[in-house]
Amino acid sequence: MLEIIRQRKQSIVIKIVFIIIVLSFIGTMFLVWGKGSDGSGGSRGYAAKVNGTKISVEEYQSAYQRIRNMYQQIYGQSIPAEMEKMLNLKKVALDSLIDNMLVMKEAKKMGIKVSKDEVAKEIAGMSTFQKDGAFNFDLYQQLLRSNRMTPKEFEESQKNELMIKKARQSVKDKATVTDDEALAQYKKENDKLDLEFVAFAPSDVIDQIKPTEAELKDYLQKNQNEFKTPVKVALSYVLIDPASMAAKLSVSDEEIQTFYQKNIDRWQGKDGILPFNEVKDKVRAEALKQKAAKQAYELASDTLYKNAKSGDLSLIARQLDLKVQDTSLFSVATPPSALNGEAAVIKKALELKQGELGGPVETAKGIYILKAKERKEAVVPPLAEIKSEVEQKTRTAKSVDLAKQKAEEAAKQLAAKAPAKTQSTGSFGYSVKGDIPVIGNSPELMEAAFKLTSAAPAAPAPLKVGNRWYAIRLKARTEAPRSEFDKNKEQLKKTMLPKKQEEALAAWVKDLKAKATIEVNPALVAEK
Repeated sequence: MLEIIRQRKQSIVIKIVFIIIVLSFIGTMFLVWGKGSDGSGGSRGYAAKVNGTKISVEEYQSAYQRIRNMYQQIYGQSIPAEMEKMLNLKKVALDSLIDNMLVMKEAKKMGIKVSKDEVAKEIAGMSTFQKDGAFNFDLYQQLLRSNRMTPKEFEESQKNELMIKKARQSVKDKATVTDDEALAQYKKENDKLDLEFVAFAPSDVIDQIKPTEAELKDYLQKNQNEFKTPVKVALSYVLIDPASMAAKLSVSDEEIQTFYQKNIDRWQGKDGILPFNEVKDKVRAEALKQKAAKQAYELASDTLYKNAKSGDLSLIARQLDLKVQDTSLFSVATPPSALNGEAAVIKKALELKQGELGGPVETAKGIYILKAKERKEAVVPPLAEIKSEVEQKTRTAKSVDLAKQKAEEAAKQLAAKAPAKTQSTGSFGYSVKGDIPVIGNSPELMEAAFKLTSAAPAAPAPLKVGNRWYAIRLKARTEAPRSEFDKNKEQLKKTMLPKKQEEALAAWVKDLKAKATIEVNPALVAEK
């Protein structure tokens, strides 16, 4: 089963099944593997309080870990951090524990009962406790002991779980699909629509916008970060080339052998690790290069430390027998050619205060010691200097609002059946994906369109597709034969019922939560 799911894990249907499986599993483990809270909250405080009753941190962490393990089984690999964040597993775990606690309390109010025979039948049917297809009492006791539970505790938890299932099912059993709902669904699936519409994009109206001086000042004031000049620095630096030191150094046979052993993976050949004797010259060269780089860094660090208070880069250069090199003012986006590719140097340079020494910074080129000879902070230029840029951005921002405003006016005209210059989509049927001729892809607009009737032919507000706002009105509706609906009505209602039941259950649980006093531990929220 897991292998099939892994192969089809991109399927939308399978993803929905995942959610159902996971939520059911969380609900079960809350009652089966956790003992619930007696109000003390456990040794590590509480994860949440529901009408004063605590869910312990231990229960929450256990629920989270189990749901995480389940997803790892489903996907056949550990879950990347970004996927876990997207799935919001911690919230799913906590919400499920809260939901089940509320449903459990409601089940008791509803007078739902579970007999001992029902509990026994439920446990006997669990494959976990079966051997050779039959319930095995010794296995049952062994597994409970390994989970530090007694049969009494486990059976009580199963009783509670069955109460929750019965409460949920009783809510679902009350859900029905009416003839009108079935007819509406039939019409949505089989009717054909032709829409007329008026559309506005920012680019259609931007030429109409002439911002005043006051509007430009207001936009600049509210969006200063868009116009700030970048931080700039003019740098002086010296560069120590480790290669120049390598000629004065040597490495012993012991140092070469040690370097070979510490970096054994570098000497990989077709048939494995190459013997030391075959690569000895290469090892010597690499060991010498590393030794020179280490000594160059130590020399730079020691010299910088001794002269840090003076702030005199020229003095440092003389002590190292190097020349000071200079750059003009530059920003992170416009580094001087001499520092192309030296991201670490540029980053450090832009952190320095004017006149401050910095480093050493080691790169592939060598070891840098830096000094910021001049620094210009980020500033917002006066409006007069950037007026054209501010005007363009102000017009762009206002054009978005104007496009929506014009679409809203058009929607009112269409609703009032006032004359309007419209375009037409041509005839099309319902699509879950939301593909609409001429307009484009919009599930939201598709749903709105199929709710239009001859009595209320226009959508009350425009809908956005891409960067364009659409005011729509029903031009024509070609209805599917009513006889087909009458013939298939009962089957359609059966098909629609599971969704209606799930919607009823979700609404019921949502109402329970709305009426409850729920407090989530602030530390737990911060952890998320």
